[in-house]
Amino acid sequence: MKGFLLPALGLAAGILIGAFTPLSIPPGMTKYVAIGILAALDTGLGGIRSGIENKFDLAVFISGFTFNTLLAAGLTYTGDLLGIDLYFAAIVVFGVRLFENLAKIRRLVLGRFWSL
Repeated sequence: MKGFLLPALGLAAGILIGAFTPLSIPPGMTKYVAIGILAALDTGLGGIRSGIENKFDLAVFISGFTFNTLLAAGLTYTGDLLGIDLYFAAIVVFGVRLFENLAKIRRLVLGRFWSL
C-alpha cells in the first residue's frame, strides 16, 4: 500500500493546483492541454494501480508520463501540420486506458475488502 501513496498524492496535488490556479488557455493550445491532462491522468491512475499491486517504480512512472505526453503532443502537432485531427487517436487511447486502469483499481480495492 506504500507504493500507492506517492502517485495518489501527486495526482491530488496536481488536481488541486489546477483547480485553484486562475489560468487562461489560448484557443490554439487547447488540444495540447487536453492531451497533457489525459496523459497525466493515465499515468497517475497507472501509478496508483501499480502501487496497489506493489509493482510501483518511480523511474517507470516518470518516464511513462514523459514519453506519453511527448508522443501525444507530437502526434497532435503533426496532425496540426497536416490539417488532420490526429489528436483524436491519443484521446481514444488514453480514454480506453483510463477506463481499464479504473476498472482494475476497482477490482483490486474490492478484492481487498470482499472476496470475489
